[in-house]
Amino acid sequence: MAKIIWSEIDEAPALATYALLPIVQAFTKGTGVDVETKDISLAGRIIANFPEKLTEEQKVADYLSELGEIVLKPEANVIKLPNISASIPQLQDAIAELQEKGYDIPSYPEEATTDAEKELQARFAKCLGSAVNPVLREGNSDRRAAASVKKFAQKNPHRMMKPWPAPGTSKCRVAHMEGGDFYETEKSVTMDAADTVKIQFVDAAGNVTVKKDGLALQAGEVLDSSVMKVAALREFYAKTAQEAKEKGVLLSLHLKATMMKISDPIMFGHCVSVYFKDALEKHADTLASIGANVNFGMGDILNKLNKLPAEKKAEIEADINACYEGQAALAMVDSRKNITNLHVPNDVIVDASMPNVVRDGGKMWNLQDELQDTIAMVPDRCYATMYREICEDANKNGQFDPATMGSVSNVGLMAQKAEEYGSHDKTFEAPAAGKFQVVNAAGQVILEQPVDTGDIYRSSQAKDIPIKDWVKLAVNRAKASGEPAIFWLNENRGHDKEIIKKVNKYLPEFDTAGLDIRIMDPVAAMKFSLERVRKGLNTISVTGNVLRDYLTDLFPILELGTSARMLSIVPLINGGGLFETGAGGSAPKHVEQFLKEGHIRWDSLGEYCALVPSLEQAATADNNPKAAILAETLDAGIGQYLENQKLPSRKVKEIDNRGASFYLALYWAQALAAQDKDAAMKARFSEVAAELEKNASKIDAELVDCQGSPVDVGGYFKFDPVKADKAMRPSATLNAIIDAM
Repeated sequence: MAKIIWSEIDEAPALATYALLPIVQAFTKGTGVDVETKDISLAGRIIANFPEKLTEEQKVADYLSELGEIVLKPEANVIKLPNISASIPQLQDAIAELQEKGYDIPSYPEEATTDAEKELQARFAKCLGSAVNPVLREGNSDRRAAASVKKFAQKNPHRMMKPWPAPGTSKCRVAHMEGGDFYETEKSVTMDAADTVKIQFVDAAGNVTVKKDGLALQAGEVLDSSVMKVAALREFYAKTAQEAKEKGVLLSLHLKATMMKISDPIMFGHCVSVYFKDALEKHADTLASIGANVNFGMGDILNKLNKLPAEKKAEIEADINACYEGQAALAMVDSRKNITNLHVPNDVIVDASMPNVVRDGGKMWNLQDELQDTIAMVPDRCYATMYREICEDANKNGQFDPATMGSVSNVGLMAQKAEEYGSHDKTFEAPAAGKFQVVNAAGQVILEQPVDTGDIYRSSQAKDIPIKDWVKLAVNRAKASGEPAIFWLNENRGHDKEIIKKVNKYLPEFDTAGLDIRIMDPVAAMKFSLERVRKGLNTISVTGNVLRDYLTDLFPILELGTSARMLSIVPLINGGGLFETGAGGSAPKHVEQFLKEGHIRWDSLGEYCALVPSLEQAATADNNPKAAILAETLDAGIGQYLENQKLPSRKVKEIDNRGASFYLALYWAQALAAQDKDAAMKARFSEVAAELEKNASKIDAELVDCQGSPVDVGGYFKFDPVKADKAMRPSATLNAIIDAM
């Protein structure tokens, strides 16, 4: 029996699972394929990590750790839906919801002063940021649009693209630092032999504090260290804000405070404190006394003001509001609620927000709920330059056309916590002037970074075996597609310089005859790719972990309207596969709409597409022809689903996620009924297809008539399974057919 593990996660994709999974389990029943779930949601991870005071009924297993062991096995077959990469405000909201539901879980200590509070912070850190992905990604990433999806997108281009102004007239630009950033300060070393190192801070008086001990490194591993100089960062923010004011454009900040859960919230906080400098400095003592934290955004500060007497609260609010006068207007997240870009650190996330700037013609939303040119601040030059390049290209050559544009697929280095996303436990804020050192077992300093008070230090790693596997995957993709494969690596960056040596070392070990494989810095790589995109040609980007994340949102949002429709295959290094189902950046808005008006527009096409290679793997690994037929017919069903345009609408009282999954079931059943490779399956699904066809109008009506009023699913971070099932399976007719299977 082949086992497919379907991850239970958060928000809209979690709700969609209630509609889709019963269909998948019904179709695979009796075929030698077992589909089971494991809960790795934010709420599930919190509950698993704090079992001490819970009842037996409340406790859950640590499914994330279980999956971490499974992905090391050759039989691993995991479908991983997008999960919340929690910021601290999200973590606090989830904890509060669980506490309301009767879970005796401790609150998160924002300011940890005692050892007990520091231990609590460390335990909660397992739930923050990219807690899930580094555990599961024991392979590198192969991310691209399925051929049927790309063909559909060109035939039916999405309508979200807004024109750029006449060439060269847009005031939009991407602003980045010119010095003092991670890019400039980065130093890297490749380990000659295995070693165990420590990271220590040495102050000006020579006092040593060990910040990270016992860090085991493998032979051939690349270790980096870099520093963000906060004085330079704050100067950059102030200077760019002044430029935005003079040009009359919006000021916007684009970071990733979820995945980069230590460095980017601090960088976010510095922007908040620079913009609202007058008010925050005037009331510094009062704000400190109520625990207001700029790293959590202006929203946290405003909430904490409720602890004050009404008169004092009003005084501070007035001073905060005065900060908007005479400064550049901020880009808005929700103008109706006066929520700006600086309200919450996870509201504007660079990999989802910058594609929208390109899509919207170099603009973001202003207070009047209109699109306006923006200066987009992406402080660090490691990745800012490629966003700068695409904005400059669009300003010169106009908007991209989804009907004709080519694709930029990706082969991403991410296995075994590769690169910056694995840096959380090695990121520190300098407590004073001094230096951070990486010291090996022999007591030698192998990397050193001078710092001033408040500077942000980080180290990250990339192991040798994943790097070689990544090079191999790039060669395989170039061979299979016939497309150029471009390694986005900059020889002037410390880390990239070491990776280039490895690429040049490993490429000759694979058959590259006739292939176009090149190494280019991100600006040149972006230029090359955009020239081809505008000609309708495809290119493979071969990148590190963070660029993988950014590019696999950037191009799919332009090409397909969403990155949720991407095929994301992770061939695991030890065999087996992890099949990821697109991005969840829009998931919160989908839940908000569903709770308000009973319409869920989440598109499960990513899940449908991921299930095809998952079933193919089950067929190969288990020598199971029934699984192969399920995969082949599902692929045909997806083609029909796209051809007949049964995708979820954005509007209430039209087809939504539930109707989309019904039509997928119908087309899948029809394809199974039409195949002649397995007579028993043909007979079984001929009956199912006939029932679904006969009742299609009735099911359609049941899935639309239920919309239009608020829905209660018993929570946000942890749904009530009975209520969620009822909400996501409102068609008694469809349920009867599926459940009878």
